Amino acid sequence: MLNQLIKQAAADVAAPSRRGFLKGAGGALVLGAMLPRTGFASEAAAPKVVGPADPRPQAFIRIAADDTVTVLVKHLDKGQGIMTGLTTIVAEELDADWAQMRGAFAPADGALYANHFFGIQGTGGSTAVANSWDELRMAGAAARAMLVATAAARWSVPASSVTVDKGVVRHAASNRSARFGALAEDAAKLPVPQNVALKDAKDYTLIGNPSLHRLDHVSKTDGTAIFAMDIRRPGQVTAVMARSPRFGGTVKSVDAAAAKRVPGVLEVLTVPRGVAVVAKNTWAAMKGREALTVEWDDAKAEMRGTEEMLADYRKLADQPGNVATDTGDAAKALAGAAKVVEAEFVFPYLAHAPMEPLNATVELNPDGGCTIWAGSQFQGVEQKVVAAMLGCKPEQVVINTVWAGGSFGRRATTDADYIAEAVSIAKAYGKAPVHLVWTREDDIRGGRYRPLFLHKVKAGLDAGGKLVAWRQKIVGQSFMAGTPFEAVMVKNGVDATSVEGSSDMAYAVPNLYVDLHSPASPVTTLWWRSVGHTHTAYAKEVMIDELAAAAGKDPVTFRLEMLKDHPRLQGVLKLAAEKAGWGQPLPKGKGRGIAVHESFSSFVAHVAEVSVDEQGRVTIDRVVCAVDCGQVVNPNIVEAQISGGTGWAIGHALRDEITLTGGLVDQSNFDTYQPLRNSEMPPVEVHILPSTARPTGVGEPGVPTAAPAVANAVFAATGKRLHHLPFTRSGMV
Repeated sequence: MLNQLIKQAAADVAAPSRRGFLKGAGGALVLGAMLPRTGFASEAAAPKVVGPADPRPQAFIRIAADDTVTVLVKHLDKGQGIMTGLTTIVAEELDADWAQMRGAFAPADGALYANHFFGIQGTGGSTAVANSWDELRMAGAAARAMLVATAAARWSVPASSVTVDKGVVRHAASNRSARFGALAEDAAKLPVPQNVALKDAKDYTLIGNPSLHRLDHVSKTDGTAIFAMDIRRPGQVTAVMARSPRFGGTVKSVDAAAAKRVPGVLEVLTVPRGVAVVAKNTWAAMKGREALTVEWDDAKAEMRGTEEMLADYRKLADQPGNVATDTGDAAKALAGAAKVVEAEFVFPYLAHAPMEPLNATVELNPDGGCTIWAGSQFQGVEQKVVAAMLGCKPEQVVINTVWAGGSFGRRATTDADYIAEAVSIAKAYGKAPVHLVWTREDDIRGGRYRPLFLHKVKAGLDAGGKLVAWRQKIVGQSFMAGTPFEAVMVKNGVDATSVEGSSDMAYAVPNLYVDLHSPASPVTTLWWRSVGHTHTAYAKEVMIDELAAAAGKDPVTFRLEMLKDHPRLQGVLKLAAEKAGWGQPLPKGKGRGIAVHESFSSFVAHVAEVSVDEQGRVTIDRVVCAVDCGQVVNPNIVEAQISGGTGWAIGHALRDEITLTGGLVDQSNFDTYQPLRNSEMPPVEVHILPSTARPTGVGEPGVPTAAPAVANAVFAATGKRLHHLPFTRSGMV
């Protein structure tokens, strides 16, 4: 997500902010209030750090009298492990004992906790570690220096003679020591040091340590972790929404008489996005919704089916689009090519379908604002949207972020959709806190899909089998158009998230042309785990495999020849091939395929081994993955995220799609939109390239190359190319 913004911000530097101070209270280091919003400046203006150039321990660290150290995490942890990862960064520079570390979600406060790649508080684009790396290391180092200075003053010894190890501050010569909790209150009174020395990577004991347990492993095992669905406020009521079954439809009339007779139903309200049934509990609200009679106005609704939309897309693909890339002369080079390969790729709408459906609790406050409990992913957007709805200031919208049971992009909307719904109901009802619950059917039928995309690719080889021309036509909805991100992400009619991975592909091709059509539709779309790379990497890597076959070259060799200027891509490609035993013979009916790609500044290669029986049933026997994501904070989380991304990609490629018939969604639950089952998950080997480069991200980069590696393996086994996803569309089951 927002890969262009991420790359630009990584190249920029943070402007220094006004110095804040640690303030003491009750033996703890607590939040200082003098921390302004930060921005980005020119390279000459400040050191090369992402975020503020001065340490801010007061924003992120709490040291209690009982020696526990709590790190305030400004990002949403929806299962990806960033609570653990970001806490590790602080613990390393603090020289803390891992057993004393805790994590908590930071409050919604864009001035303190903005994502430095977005400019607002929010989580996405695999940016959590990358944008927090500098500020958390500096915060930990500054807090450590303040604890050391406090101990040195107490003991009347030079600070240089004081050491810290596993949460104990010690002066060896006098055999004196103190734990963090005993020093915290006095340390909080000291000014924050403005220049701190950070550890060299060779001295890390926690960062990169595979033995650290996740901070959430116990609470998510024994059920004590609090998710949004667990929130209960005094007097709380539950609401569900009846929304138009067609995208773009609106309420024409409502007959609520039968619904109001359902035991437990309290009220039926028409709100901007549909009709809300408010009840004493979820079951009553759902039964009340079933009893509603709503007439919908479809005048502006999407009435087409999927095949009709694709027919319109194909017509657009035959016309000139908005140019994303035009290098050399692709048309001339194609006309003179010795061999030309063409393919049409179709990628369906896809739902996010997180395990915990969308939900939020809203309680109106006497000051005209409100308090929200949610798995909040875009706090900066949500505060502003809700403030506009209530006519209050953004700071009067208090957001308590809690654990989220998955998201894959769904909770990060540019209009705060489900939270805005909850606020509209609470405002209209006005009598009690409201817990809005989406059912699984609401979620799968409710849109915000990965867009439907059509690609037409035509590429040419010279007589020596060298790739000399590539022309790609892409058609699909923009989800940046009409949002606050449009000014940055849509240039000359090109949504960067629609063409990323194609317009900037790493393969050396002298004549490259990519254009884009972004047809509008009422169907709501949104970024989906790995965003544009979900489809561009697939089209690119399957096409490259076809070109390698046409050139009579090994797929790995063919790729390596075109990646001479990209050593990190070459590195993961070579490692994955080596670990997978590339080139070793396989029995009949089995195949091995490979794919490599950069996304979110991380580099990933997949090798898949598959078996295909006579009925076309595909079994993924083994997957080998290599990843280069810079400095690794927690290798176990990297492995989990890459493995999870692999399963996510494979499951959707095998059989998942959202289709429309007459504008109505055909799928509704996990019986018709089936996630990959545990029994189908192949063994995945993850190999991490050692690196001391800045950390990047792993939440999304494990997705793009998994499906094309499987598709290329199917070709190796059967000779059949898979251009229309899911694979079931090509007779593979």
